[in-house]
Amino acid sequence: MKNKSALFSLDNKVIVITGGTGILGSCIAKYLARESAKIAILGRNKEAGDLIVNEIKANGGEAIFLQTDVLQKEKLEENKETILKTYGRIDVLLNAAGGNMPGATIAPDKTFFGLEIDAFKKVVDLNLFGTVVPTMVFAEVMAKQKEGCIVNFSSESSLRPLTRVVGYAAAKTAINNFTKYLATEFAIKYGSGIRVNAIAPGFFLTEQNRTLLTNPDGSYTDRAKAIIAHTPFGRFGEAEELCGTIHYLVSDASKFVTGTVAVVDGGFDAFSI
Repeated sequence: MKNKSALFSLDNKVIVITGGTGILGSCIAKYLARESAKIAILGRNKEAGDLIVNEIKANGGEAIFLQTDVLQKEKLEENKETILKTYGRIDVLLNAAGGNMPGATIAPDKTFFGLEIDAFKKVVDLNLFGTVVPTMVFAEVMAKQKEGCIVNFSSESSLRPLTRVVGYAAAKTAINNFTKYLATEFAIKYGSGIRVNAIAPGFFLTEQNRTLLTNPDGSYTDRAKAIIAHTPFGRFGEAEELCGTIHYLVSDASKFVTGTVAVVDGGFDAFSI
């Protein structure tokens, strides 16, 4: 039986993380690097990516940044070749890229009939296809290795219908279904060495939702107050509080776990009245 350190060891695992320059993605990337993984950070913002890589290296970690577009398969293929030339393999894919936009939401003073379909499509493209396409590219390496781990980023909005975020919620709900489908597909065709799971964060303050949840003076909006009132822990999550669940899902500690959605939400999904 493996001891605890071996069970959770990430030593020399090559981890690819899309959306790696965001608040959540960058925090996870830095944490995994501290745990001795080799990190390939993928994102749009080169300046932000280089800063994260420099910080990781300054703390003794190993990382590279590659500029990408998660909807462009050709660009992702180039990224894959660079990662393989640098590290020789790919052990983990974290599909953390995603986001929302105003046109795909329905504000209190609007109705469903004013939904902007083009914006809805863009949000679905970014969140759903921005997970499917990178998986097609990077999981091909895992299939050849017959070993690897994928963690998709879902959302609390996929578990319980939330007001306003209709496009984002639809896309993240599809992520849950895709995760379960792919877990079965890969296990049947490539063996038990490949696992596919998802993480569903509750409410965390990020650059994407900050204006929705906080006022210019930093105080909470009415929506933020409503969220906290329905969160048994009585607060928003801290980015660091996702790291332990991610660590578990990408390590041998979860070797018999596939097709699951791990909820990290301070009890929001369990709350009734």
